[in-house]
Amino acid sequence: MEALSGLDASFLFLETAKIPMHIGGVAILEGSIKFEDFKAYIEERLHTVDKLTQKLVTVPMSLDRPYWVDDPDFDINMHLHHTALPKPGGWRELRYLASRLFSQHLNRERPLWEFIFVEGLDSIPQVPKGSVALISKVHHAGFDGKSGADLMSMLFDVSPTPRKVKPKLTKQIGEVPGPLALMAKSAFNFATRPGKLPGLVWDTGKATLRAGYMTRVQGIASPTLPFRAPKTLFNDTVEVERVWNSAILDLSRVKVLRKVVEGATLNDVILAICAGALRRYLLEKDELPARPLVAMVPVSTRTDAEKNAMGNQVSAMYVQLATDIDDPIKRLQKIYLNTTVGKLYQDAIDARSLMGFAEMIPFGLAGVAARFYSRAAIAKKHNPFFNLVITNVPGPQIPLYLAGHKLIVNMGTAPIFDGMGLIIPICSYNGTISISPTSAVNLMPDLDKFTRYIRDSANELEAAVTQRLIEREALKRLMQEP
Repeated sequence: MEALSGLDASFLFLETAKIPMHIGGVAILEGSIKFEDFKAYIEERLHTVDKLTQKLVTVPMSLDRPYWVDDPDFDINMHLHHTALPKPGGWRELRYLASRLFSQHLNRERPLWEFIFVEGLDSIPQVPKGSVALISKVHHAGFDGKSGADLMSMLFDVSPTPRKVKPKLTKQIGEVPGPLALMAKSAFNFATRPGKLPGLVWDTGKATLRAGYMTRVQGIASPTLPFRAPKTLFNDTVEVERVWNSAILDLSRVKVLRKVVEGATLNDVILAICAGALRRYLLEKDELPARPLVAMVPVSTRTDAEKNAMGNQVSAMYVQLATDIDDPIKRLQKIYLNTTVGKLYQDAIDARSLMGFAEMIPFGLAGVAARFYSRAAIAKKHNPFFNLVITNVPGPQIPLYLAGHKLIVNMGTAPIFDGMGLIIPICSYNGTISISPTSAVNLMPDLDKFTRYIRDSANELEAAVTQRLIEREALKRLMQEP
């Protein structure tokens, strides 16, 4: 048995009837692979990722966090599904299907994942007719963005010729632990958990002193704290129906945009592109707050030794998106300053040690609190923790193949919840970058328009940067003239 970490468990008690807590995405594969071949391919590799054949068992009365155990009744047919797009088989039909599937919960009685094999992609520009899509869903309790990327290494190869996978070792799978065994295991956890508290308090004290030194002595402004974000139309309670879309950009063109601000990163540029789209979308509805929107940006805390480990190992950085600034270059400059400050505090506070406090939260109490928060619509009664999540998962910049079929593009999704009704996963792969917002229909029914504004924002920033670089070169030549 393997107990969920405190952070992993949080994605279980946040889940309600209206809030499924899975991550996943839409991958498009070139060529007409057959479903039977796809199934055989997955069966051959399934054993390389333990979580795909494990399910959760719950401690009686939810006194402790659930445990992962091998599922003695595992049936791959419950996790692989086969469907086709209705005619004409275009992007509209694909994003509608993905939105509907992302609205549905995973079955807690089985391992928490599904792959949906989709045929009939006949009318999507730049996608060969007869290609297929793979819509994936894995529960956030078992995977974060980084371990989800590691899951991709199970699915894909770097060559059209599939690599050989070591055969599955036969092992005895016992019965699922009963209530007494679970209670005994939990009793041990209760006895040992308080011993971790003094170390956590000590680490927190040191982190507080370091942060205070940076603020008072070094004069570095502290980053935005939770509950300081302005209210927006997508910071409200969410209904169950999801809406999803994706904007695909050329990665090389996006990278060039960093040149206009010395030190700026690709992630800063992506935040600026999203900020431009948010500003235009909210301005059009006369809903843009005077104060800048705040994005929560997940930061991986994995060490090299934990690179292939499943579960969640992330912290949070809160970044003001400068949505109050009209000029796209000045907006990028401000975001660069904000992320620089955020990184300084991230290093000083040592977010990895602070994550340990999640281990101290009683699972049953947390679940009750989360359900009460949702039923009472408390999200309507306070300022948001933050306005949205923007999460960037870098991918390989070489072609990948599934059973010999090239991956054309990879697009992500992630959960939303009450008070935070917009999340934007970013996936880069082989010269492309996908920016894929997910929201709820009751909050952003026109998400397609917002997705179009992401592309428009990228074009606006590119035009401004190009003009600025031309001016710089002209000035440089002028200074060199005798």
